[in-house]
Order: sequence, then structure tokens, then C-alpha cells
Amino acid sequence: MKKAYKTEIILNEKQCQKAHQTLGVCRYVYNLYLSTNKAYYEKEKKFLSGMDFSKWLNNEYTKEKDQWIKLVSSKAVKQAVMNGEKAFIRFFKGWSKFPKFKKKKNQDVKAYFPKNNPTDWTVERHRIKIPTLGWVRLKEYGYIPDNAKVSSGTISYKAGRFFVSVLCEVEFVNSQINPHVGVGVDVGVKHFAVCSNHTVFKNINYTTKIKKVEKSLKRQQRKLSRKYEYKKKRGEPCYKNIQKQIAMIQKLHVRLANIREEYVRYVVNALVKAKPKYITIEDLNVKGLMKNRHLADSIRKQKFYRFKEWLTSKCNEYGIELRMVSRFYPSSKACSCCGYKKNKLSLSERIFKCDSCGVELDRDFNASLNLKNATEYTFITRR
Repeated sequence: MKKAYKTEIILNEKQCQKAHQTLGVCRYVYNLYLSTNKAYYEKEKKFLSGMDFSKWLNNEYTKEKDQWIKLVSSKAVKQAVMNGEKAFIRFFKGWSKFPKFKKKKNQDVKAYFPKNNPTDWTVERHRIKIPTLGWVRLKEYGYIPDNAKVSSGTISYKAGRFFVSVLCEVEFVNSQINPHVGVGVDVGVKHFAVCSNHTVFKNINYTTKIKKVEKSLKRQQRKLSRKYEYKKKRGEPCYKNIQKQIAMIQKLHVRLANIREEYVRYVVNALVKAKPKYITIEDLNVKGLMKNRHLADSIRKQKFYRFKEWLTSKCNEYGIELRMVSRFYPSSKACSCCGYKKNKLSLSERIFKCDSCGVELDRDFNASLNLKNATEYTFITRR
């Protein structure tokens, strides 16, 4: 079974320079492929494949100009071209929008380092050997298994820190599943998740830990805005101060994202380590929910897609069935005791009162019970 690990690394000055150079070249080649392919399609009405672009780049383009492209790993450059080709294929199939140019300030570039020699990507407790960079110190000791066989890896840069992501081959975990236990999970805004086994995971965005960082982020963004206003009125200020302020804001954004994603991981681990036979979730129309301007920001912060993604991965790892009911399934409107369905149920009604049997339950808990007992569903993962 293949499993990915991502952790922070500590580079020396020479390695840092080489990593920045590789990331910059990959970003430049990716943007060059997009612009060249766009012009070629408008002229010839044909799609320029990644292989043809690589031949043109190596045999013609780098001989005339931009010879510094050859200073970095050729396989890292080729992988950047292949990523651009995948983006175009997804666009032509209607799976995504037209590929966007990568910007340095967004820091969304990854440099691919393949395994060229048997000693490449050797993992020890405190360090890892990366091709072209050599031995690099890990910030988190023992996170990547020492006996793991690494097939490939990437280097990324975010908010002043470098990260390594490796794909390893690990042994399958054969865990004992309780065959008589199933869990229904109802996610929402008031609480992150309410389970049918009476477990409630609170919304972390209401805690003081998140609110303090958001308040600090608001102040730092106001400072950056004032620096730009000063630049418009009184001329050119110190450019380094603006860059320092942007870096500070990026760090706060990363901190917020890490806190929220770590909480989602905690919820998924708590659900999976109970070892139920199956877990049932609902196929939420997140795109439609985001159109409500009153709830859009709260829904965005909950990270429902990441929750589904990590839950699918963990259920595959532990051999747990993951079921998904339709988004039109009346989990909130139906009574979990008698099955009576209400025609109207407003968001302000937090207590579900059945008109047939008279039972009174919490709205989200009633929905989780209906998800647990659902008979019409599709399998995301199977045992």
C-alpha cells in the first residue's frame, strides 16, 4: 500500500539557494508551456503535447536563450511540463477550468525529484537524502518510517518554510472491525460533526485560539493596506518593509490553515479508531451552500472536502466501509423513530419535533441516526 508523508525540512544556505532555483525554473517552464500552447492552438488549431514541447525546449529554445533552465534537474523541468499537460487535458475533458499561470506570491509550485540512484531518498530518523540536494535535516524526527521504500518526492515552499512530500510503500494494516457497529456522521456549521453514537465534535472556529489569530491577521492586513496607500500618496516607500509584511500575513494564513486541518485529522482519527463496520456521510452540495452569503464564510472554514478526502483515505487503510447517501436524502426532515417526513423545516429549528410520534431530538443528532439507518447509498470504500 502506498502512503504519502509531508513534513518540514531544514536547509542550509547552499541547499536553500538550489531549492529556490529549482522552484523558480519549474514555475517559469510551466508558464512558458501554457503561453506557448495557447499561441500554438490559436494558430494551428492543435494541442501541443508535453513531449513535443520538451523536445522544442531542449533542442531549440535553450540553445538561443534562457540557458539557465539547464542548471537544474532536467527531470524536475520535465515533470513541470507534464503537470501543465495534465491541466490542459482536464480542461478539454471539462473537469476543470482553463489552466492559470503560476505566480511567485501564491507559492503553489512543487519541484519533483525522482529516484535516480539506489541511495536517493534514503530515510533516517533525523534526516533524508534528496537528489541534487543531498542529506537534509528533518524538523520532525521519526515521522517518516525508516524502513519505508520511497519511490519519489517533491519539495515545496510556503510562508518562508520548505516542505518535503514523499510517496512510500508501507505494509497494509489489518485491523479488527466490530461487525455490529455502524456510525452516521452529520456535518454542519454549528457543530463540525454530530455522530449517531452521541459523540459531538465542536466547531473549532468559535474557539479563542482561532479568533486570536484571525484578529491578528486582520490587523496585519490593515497595516499592509496602509503601506500601499502611503506608496500611492507620497511616492516609493521601502520595498523590503512591504515584503516583510506580506511574509507575516502568509505565515498567519498558514497557521490558520494548519490549525483547521489538524482538527479535521483529529476528527477523522477519532471516527476510524472506534473501528466501526461502516461510516455513513451525506453528499453535501458545498458549491450550492457557498452561494448563501450569510453562511459562505462559515462553510469555507469547515473544510468539508478535506474531511471527506481524509476519511476516505483512512477507511481504505483500516478496511472500513464508507457509505454516502444522496444530497436529496431527507436526513434532517425525517423522524428517526417512525420515519415521518416533515414538508418544511427551517434552519432556526434546532430541535426536531415529530408530528406523528411526538419524539423530540436534537436536529443534527436526528440526522445522524437517519444516516446510520439509511438503506439507499453508494460505496466510496468497501471492505
